[in-house]
Amino acid sequence: MTLDAHDWFSTALSALAEPQGQRVWSIIISFLGDMAQDEDAGISSAALTRVITPLGIKPEAIRVALHRLRKDGWTDSERKGRGSRHALTPHGRAQSARVTPRIYARTPCSAKDWHLLVAGTSEGLEHLDHLSETSPDHLIRVNRQVGLASGADTASRPDMLVVRADIAQVPAWLQDDLFPAPLRRSCAALNAALAPLGQPPELDPLRRACLRTLIVHRWRRIALRHPCLPPRFHPADWAGEACRQKVFALLDRLDRPDLSDLEAADPLPPTEQLRAAP
Repeated sequence: MTLDAHDWFSTALSALAEPQGQRVWSIIISFLGDMAQDEDAGISSAALTRVITPLGIKPEAIRVALHRLRKDGWTDSERKGRGSRHALTPHGRAQSARVTPRIYARTPCSAKDWHLLVAGTSEGLEHLDHLSETSPDHLIRVNRQVGLASGADTASRPDMLVVRADIAQVPAWLQDDLFPAPLRRSCAALNAALAPLGQPPELDPLRRACLRTLIVHRWRRIALRHPCLPPRFHPADWAGEACRQKVFALLDRLDRPDLSDLEAADPLPPTEQLRAAP
């Protein structure tokens, strides 16, 4: 790797570091969902540590996070020689597959058909609550009694008023509810961090894996925290679409490495690792 590539990687790693602390279990899920979602895919403890520790995470924190993920049914582990091999469980793969289209969508939502659901009874409210929980990508809760749903409603809903809607205007108060200020700040921060990086040089598999994990993790936490909505629902200061373009422009240049290459890689030197939190 050339000196220029060394400098670019170190600069990118520092710029993309999570500014508000890191949930290690969530970073591991971001890695596995991006690079090891196939049924027969898995990674050793040693290789996972080589990918995750440069992000400023201590090995003991990785062990604790893996224990939590096993306990919660997200991952399985099996002994392999002196170490362990970790993989997503069927539940973990299903959950990852469910959100993959949202995380890797390259264009904003373009829904054109909408309908209002208005609940006026306890049964209607229970039905609306159920739809909110099971179809959060398709139903926006306007308030306790009203939901706005995408698509043409063909289901029978005798306990609710169903109105076909033409979205003429989206008020600022609803935009703020759908895209709260902390989410907008997180998105703006990632957009600003990506802006000066430019095109990456040729990087080896381990460095690509480190950066992909960091980028996917930060983007995933943004993409899954708001409904999938067309631009007219976005607040004026929402940087999501500009950020989306930068994320995928960079990911396209940071190809997913083969897991076998990560298994064979040497650890990065301390000079190319973020300082672990105390």
